[in-house]
Amino acid sequence: MVICSCNRLTDKDVESAVASGATRPREIYASKGCKAQCGNCVPGVVCLLREARMKQVQAGLIQQTASVAALSA
Repeated sequence: MVICSCNRLTDKDVESAVASGATRPREIYASKGCKAQCGNCVPGVVCLLREARMKQVQAGLIQQTASVAALSA
């Protein structure tokens, strides 16, 4: 889905930027070689950034739990 029509930034672009290490909205825009224009998309970008970061944290916790369980077995 398009999050920023000014820059054609999509939810997949946000996920990709976060997977590459982006932790701030400006890093997401920079990953696409752009910056916020009108600003209407910033709240949506922030929301998607938080969701993507939470997914990373949850995936990390699941992996850690699986590693601990494997070591304990």
